[in-house]
Amino acid sequence: MSSVNEYFETLPEERKAAMEELRKVINKNIPKGYEEVINYKMPSWVVPHSLYPAGYHCDPKLPLSLIGIVSQKNFIAMHHLGIYASPELLQWFVDEYPKHSTAKLDMGKGCIRFKKMDQIPYKLIGELAKKMPVKDWVTLYEKAFTKR
Repeated sequence: MSSVNEYFETLPEERKAAMEELRKVINKNIPKGYEEVINYKMPSWVVPHSLYPAGYHCDPKLPLSLIGIVSQKNFIAMHHLGIYASPELLQWFVDEYPKHSTAKLDMGKGCIRFKKMDQIPYKLIGELAKKMPVKDWVTLYEKAFTKR
């Protein structure tokens, strides 16, 4: 699969609307500079090599990812590396989540799982997407994940 549109064409009907809404909310709110691509077989928002030539430390050929969304067998997952790297951002998200959803927060490290499509807190996801300008993400990433 080479494009985000191709990915969305393969989604099961019962997931399509929720995934498309997630995509729309992220695209509307993510700061300028990120590109929407397929990365790790999922739609992802990345810092392109043109802005961060070093790329992802585990595989420098790949761009530095911030957010990815994927339809799994039993849930939709959103991977947010900023939550993984920033305890402050994680705490903000955990504190805000109950204000936006009646579903119990199901997450591990930087992966948030949504089992019920009608309980995805889109407004909160939009607010989360806004919180990490490219420059801030690169600085946080280098501090958290790379060895100097």
